[in-house]
Amino acid sequence: MRPEDITEQIEQLRTGEIKELRVQKEDFLDFRAVLSKQDDFKYFRGIAQQGGDVVFQYLEQPRS
Repeated sequence: MRPEDITEQIEQLRTGEIKELRVQKEDFLDFRAVLSKQDDFKYFRGIAQQGGDVVFQYLEQPRS
């Protein structure tokens, strides 16, 4: 995944345009590198799926 595509998907999740974002196992490290630089990083929750994919959601309250 290109960083520009990842940033666009993060913004869609942040604005509520999409409710969940599934990141494939092979794209996870690239996605996480971009996501961890976001100011509101703690509002994103990643839920590991069987097989290695991760489903991300945007929360109303930050994770502790």
